[in-house]
Amino acid sequence: MIKSIKDCTVLNNGLKMPWLGFGVFQVKDGNEVEKAVLNALEVGYRSIDTASVYGNERGVGKALKKSGIPRENIFLTTKVWNDAQRKSRTLAAFQESLDRLETDYVDLYLVHWPVEGFYQETWKVMEEIYQSGRAKSIGVSNFLVHHLEDLLSDSQIVPSVNQMEFHPYLVQPKLLKFCQSHKIQMEAWSPLMQGHIVSVQTIQKIAKKYNKTPAQVTLRWNLQHEVIAIPKSVNPSRIAENAQIFDFELSQADINTIDALDQNKHFGPDPANFDF
Repeated sequence: MIKSIKDCTVLNNGLKMPWLGFGVFQVKDGNEVEKAVLNALEVGYRSIDTASVYGNERGVGKALKKSGIPRENIFLTTKVWNDAQRKSRTLAAFQESLDRLETDYVDLYLVHWPVEGFYQETWKVMEEIYQSGRAKSIGVSNFLVHHLEDLLSDSQIVPSVNQMEFHPYLVQPKLLKFCQSHKIQMEAWSPLMQGHIVSVQTIQKIAKKYNKTPAQVTLRWNLQHEVIAIPKSVNPSRIAENAQIFDFELSQADINTIDALDQNKHFGPDPANFDF
């Protein structure tokens, strides 16, 4: 059982990564993102997830410095954006992210989307970055089974992580099974369905039973599927609430009930039909 915000999964290269992280998608750079990250770190989060396209890497870097927490105690993730998925551009884009974050390494560097015709060559550069030690692990985001099969057919390193939209309306059991069988850690973006989780009656009923909020129940459901969750909020009380998921465990019956809500419904872009 995952019992603490400090608990980690072990990635396929032996690196430890917290089960619960903090995402900063759509959080404004500057004061807003700095405050949010500092709040999260105060609560006990030690995994921060950003991306070059979010435009807030500078603020994240400033917050990490201001926190006074040693860099090695924070798991930092960023991502290469689609327009930098060129052999000639990926390395420079990575260095730009490091400069904005004011760090000389990241713990996890992800290919943000599988840009057709380019993600394979991008991955070869990612492998070089990993071998240089400037990314402690490398992975992908929004890769479906066929993307992963294609990548694995011509790569030296198996991705450590696949960050996907994953929530009770989009369970993706085949993808989850594929990742588990290849020792690729699944990670959920938008785990709370962009806030829509609060209005799902089935989740409301289960939450009442455990004396928890719908968000807390859903995040716990993520962890019991062995899927990392990175909820996002700028509200200090929500940031704290999302971390209070380690003092209870859902029954298998309740997990099955939540699984049955699956509608294959996306709240974000669908990787199968994404216009790159």
